[in-house]
Amino acid sequence: MEIPLCLLDVMQHNSAKRPSSPAVNRLTEEILARYGNAVQAILFYGSCFRQGEDLDGLFDLYLLVSTYDSVNKNFVQTAINKLLPPNVFYLEVPYKEQTVRAKYAVLSLNDLQRGTSLTWFHSYLWARFCQPTAIVYVKNNAVAAQVNRAFSQAVITFVIRILPRLPKEFTLRELWSRGLELTYRSEFRAEQPDKQVRLFDVTPEYFVDITRKAFDGTPYQVNERSNKGTALYTAEIRPSVRFISRITWAMRIAQGKILSVLRLAKGSLTFEGGVDYILWKIKRHSGVTLEVSPFLKRHPVLAMCILSLRLYRRGGIQ
Repeated sequence: MEIPLCLLDVMQHNSAKRPSSPAVNRLTEEILARYGNAVQAILFYGSCFRQGEDLDGLFDLYLLVSTYDSVNKNFVQTAINKLLPPNVFYLEVPYKEQTVRAKYAVLSLNDLQRGTSLTWFHSYLWARFCQPTAIVYVKNNAVAAQVNRAFSQAVITFVIRILPRLPKEFTLRELWSRGLELTYRSEFRAEQPDKQVRLFDVTPEYFVDITRKAFDGTPYQVNERSNKGTALYTAEIRPSVRFISRITWAMRIAQGKILSVLRLAKGSLTFEGGVDYILWKIKRHSGVTLEVSPFLKRHPVLAMCILSLRLYRRGGIQ
């Protein structure tokens, strides 16, 4: 994929410009102590990143590695990490007389590159890494360049996948709202429906800047005009391409629901207190409170299936 240099520069600037919080530094130190030289980079993203230091929240981190066997405990964990990346682990560390919590996803640099490119059908990785993300640790400049290239790829992949699903004329806010809606529907997401627009509204200058630069990396001609101070865009896309896009998004959404159930089940093998974490996550993001019996807590795979069904019936899955 050919990436415009201006987009690479912007992604590099954005990934490095925000200093991480002391709590994130403490979590980073613990991960480095556990895995040492296997750590290629650590990324910080998600709601705690957008809101600032939220010590009562759950920090979202990505641990980038060269090979999965360098960090997983056994053959089974390594195999499922390769088969359905990433593996997600839970971390607690003491900080200022309290406990800070994080979940960190283990992903190889190769899978980061593939998962943000057009060769990766599902949106799980390219939809995440086109959003604001900070590099809080990187092993060297070569790894930093790989990561920032992946961020840039994610933006271009997102824009190429979304443009055919937009109306004839659109704003950049509508582009991201529609795109995030589709990618959220491609997973089991407990967030409320207006979450997609709020993501854009938190840092609109970021999304506007990267999107305009990403247009040069798409195969479509995108035109801009101003209407009473509002920038409006049109993309020259054949009707056949739009038709195929509708079909592929239907497939992507169906595939994503299956992958989400598999990831929930897989998480029960790596997450200590995995069922309690899922209950906390659902309540925090949707307001839906679910109860599970002691029996289900002892059988996390079964619990994940039952919780998914209950959450759907209660309207917690959008």
